[in-house]
Amino acid sequence: MATVEQFRFGVEGGGDVSALPSRPANARWLLALAHGAGAGMSHPFMESLAGELAGVGVATLRYQFPYMEQRRRVPDKPAVLTATVAAAVREAGRIAPGLPLLAGGKSMGGRMTSQAAAECPLDGVRGLVFFGFPLHPPNRPGTKRADHLVEVTVPMLFLQGTRDTLADLKLLRPICAKLGSRATLHVVETADHSFHVLKSSGRSDADVLRELAETVVSWAEGMEEMQEKAP
Repeated sequence: MATVEQFRFGVEGGGDVSALPSRPANARWLLALAHGAGAGMSHPFMESLAGELAGVGVATLRYQFPYMEQRRRVPDKPAVLTATVAAAVREAGRIAPGLPLLAGGKSMGGRMTSQAAAECPLDGVRGLVFFGFPLHPPNRPGTKRADHLVEVTVPMLFLQGTRDTLADLKLLRPICAKLGSRATLHVVETADHSFHVLKSSGRSDADVLRELAETVVSWAEGMEEMQEKAP
């Protein structure tokens, strides 16, 4: 796997942030990958996920939101977060113009990606990937955070655990159903919001990460086939 040197790019209203590209030799896709609210792009989950994705031919561009870059605890205002997503997508297209582009992220990073896409289509992005979409605050079921998804025009992949306290599947399933063919929901049994699984499942966290990566590729390939067949 070829890891390109870390670099920085500018965000309107947020200053410069860091980005870390990783491109396997057999890359077929590039995913602009945003971190969650409480940990940055170098968190072990993000590093492990990028490694698994590389193993199945998905290059990644991990990047920081301004508040994380500046070591602040409170996330930036939504306008700055979505501006960061849009800027990261442009950088992804710049560094690998030959690869089909996806965008998404872990938890808040995924939700900000979908909000950015709802506000204005993201340059060249063919689909969005959510690693634990945070539908509501922990143990406070609600659906308001999903209202903007109807404005997203590209396919979306929701990767969700059955023990995720930030996404009651009884609420998320109907939302995905209403989105129709644009939404695909992949459920990971016994996984929580961090994709840790119960020992009783007989599986390891590494097994789950591999499942997530393989699901992303399978979904992306299916999406590409459908787009090629479209009139």
